[in-house]
Amino acid sequence: MRNKIFIVEDDPTIVKLLRERLQEEFLVKATDNFRSVTSEINEHQPDLVLMDITLPYFNGFYWTTEIRKVSQVPIIFISSATDEMNAVMAMNMGADDFVSKPFSVDVLIAKMNALLRRTKVQVSNLVFGRYTLDLTGNFSDGQSMITLTRTETVILKSLFEKVGIVVDKQTILKQLWESDAYIDANTLNVNMSRLRKKLLGLNFQAIHTVRGVGYVVK
Repeated sequence: MRNKIFIVEDDPTIVKLLRERLQEEFLVKATDNFRSVTSEINEHQPDLVLMDITLPYFNGFYWTTEIRKVSQVPIIFISSATDEMNAVMAMNMGADDFVSKPFSVDVLIAKMNALLRRTKVQVSNLVFGRYTLDLTGNFSDGQSMITLTRTETVILKSLFEKVGIVVDKQTILKQLWESDAYIDANTLNVNMSRLRKKLLGLNFQAIHTVRGVGYVVK
């Protein structure tokens, strides 16, 4: 499956150039609304974002800060602002790399592929509706985010991996033991209650108990 790339750039010439070259290898989408970049990224769930600094309404630094509140998607800045301070600021805001205009598209693609390879190894996001769980424990509805404990993350991961399928308690316990969380069935019930209460903060109520068997997300 091809990786999805999301472009946040207001120069139509650059967008056209990037789209023509990148779509040979990636699925490419460019922002339609410079007032709601974070919402569009949440909707399209890209694997990587290309971000300009100078944009209508809010600059790339602002949008990177907003994106980082809800997502760890890789971000590469592409900007004609070439001074070192802009690159440093971009990295401090949460960017993963910085490419100065004019740039070689081949070099950019090489950087993108290298970053995607590293990211795929490090983080895998699980999605249910508008909700996203990354394996570092960040759970988001696209607007707000809560941080789960290691045990809570493993429990929710086991359910998100089998949406619509009942996951029995022993399967969840086995995954917890493999992650060095040695809890028993009674402790699992306590952790599940705590997890459900925490997820209510984002109005997530999709975990259902199948009495005597286990749990299902649906």
